[in-house]
Amino acid sequence: MKIQAIRTSALAALALATPALAHAHAILVASTPKLNGIVHGSQVHVDLRFNSRIDGSRCTLSLLAPSGEVKAVSLGGQSSPSELNAELKGLHAGAYMLRWQALASDGHITRGEIPFHVE
Repeated sequence: MKIQAIRTSALAALALATPALAHAHAILVASTPKLNGIVHGSQVHVDLRFNSRIDGSRCTLSLLAPSGEVKAVSLGGQSSPSELNAELKGLHAGAYMLRWQALASDGHITRGEIPFHVE
């Protein structure tokens, strides 16, 4: 009987803790360019939207070009507390990888990549 009560308490504690863990990191919920998307032209507007507030001054973007060269991308600011914006210029046809690193307002860092293709 006592073991069952301990198990029930442990499961209840885990259930209560899980939502907090799910919101502990800035998760990318939408992007321009889209994941595996195709864009046209030599200039592309970047808009990354996260599920939580991010510290834009401590976030980074870089672009891996088809040649293998990696360039830092200057952030253009935040259109909202949960978004990052930038402009990519001088792109040529080929496969690119946009790499992002975001610092959530709670101090957690997340990273990700958005592959896209320029035609």
